[in-house]
Amino acid sequence: MSRRCELTGKGPMTGNNVSHANNKTRRRFLPNLNDVSLISDALGRTFKLKISASALRTVDHRGGLDAFLAKAKDEELSANALKIKKDIAKAQTAAA
Repeated sequence: MSRRCELTGKGPMTGNNVSHANNKTRRRFLPNLNDVSLISDALGRTFKLKISASALRTVDHRGGLDAFLAKAKDEELSANALKIKKDIAKAQTAAA
């Protein structure tokens, strides 16, 4: 399982643990990932995604999964999220 947010592309970062004696050892900063089910209004179904806590707040702020994916850049999305975005766009053009 990759430790990468499916919506924002946020992944592990590296840095140093610095002791009081100023010794430096390498460490990893992992993103705060959560398994969530998000509902698409256009498709009327739920999708299970592994996203970061900050991405979940952004999805709520933008008004749901459909609005978030409409503004999201394709290169940041996972293959699964990109497929969902294209299905939502297709359903919205068919409804209009």
